[in-house]
Amino acid sequence: MYRQIAEDLRAQIEVGQLPPGARLPTEIELRETYDASRHTIRDAIKVLTTQGLVETRPGQGTFVVERISPFVTTLTQVVGSDGSGEGSPYIQEVVAKRRLPRASDVRVEIRRVDHRIARELQLNVEDTVVSRHQRRYIDEKAWSLQTSFYPMWIIEQGAARLIQASNIEQGTVDYLKTAIGAEQAGWRDTLTVRMPDSDEARFFGLPDYGRVSVIETRRTAFDRQGRRIRLTVSVYPADRNEFAVNVGDIPADAEDPASSAPGQETGG
Repeated sequence: MYRQIAEDLRAQIEVGQLPPGARLPTEIELRETYDASRHTIRDAIKVLTTQGLVETRPGQGTFVVERISPFVTTLTQVVGSDGSGEGSPYIQEVVAKRRLPRASDVRVEIRRVDHRIARELQLNVEDTVVSRHQRRYIDEKAWSLQTSFYPMWIIEQGAARLIQASNIEQGTVDYLKTAIGAEQAGWRDTLTVRMPDSDEARFFGLPDYGRVSVIETRRTAFDRQGRRIRLTVSVYPADRNEFAVNVGDIPADAEDPASSAPGQETGG
């Protein structure tokens, strides 16, 4: 019976009778409507929660989850492209998928590395790096956080714009190539799924009880000499992001089926 109740509520959500953000009837009201026990109603709500259709907020009730059209990030790109995601290359990528991009001003810091940054950039723990941090939005909804770390030797060789708190419109990959001849040859990605910290949950507007996890990508970039020139750490909430890896020759319209589908939603 709980599955029948869950299916009926799901149908009401799909047709808009229970729109995004609407609160479901209380447990007592649902028991009266369906002539069901408390345990049956709770099991039905669990089904809807597992399907990502509703969320229960302690002390407030159960609400229909906002429908979000996910953005697909392609991890496999042309080697010379801006894998850092900063500047106009990021804007162009989002616009190409008929979405509205925005990024915050760049926050720049000079800081000592922790053990993980030191390992990935092959630095000593007492070394310093330049970090460039941005908050990114799609369709005016918080979408990702990105921080790129650059070894100090890159700045010392002449890439002084990295320590300026301004966006590098051409993209940092092209800038490093023209400024100091450090041409990006490739990168290595690692992905981790974890729970958001309090700052991430606040920025993305995620439930504080951990229903939505985040995906953290760590991209270590190498130049033609095999030097590690950048570590980019990006954090994406799992409820609005997907990732694609393309291998071999595939049709252009198959690279991102979601963005080319007719009638795609363009808002969050």
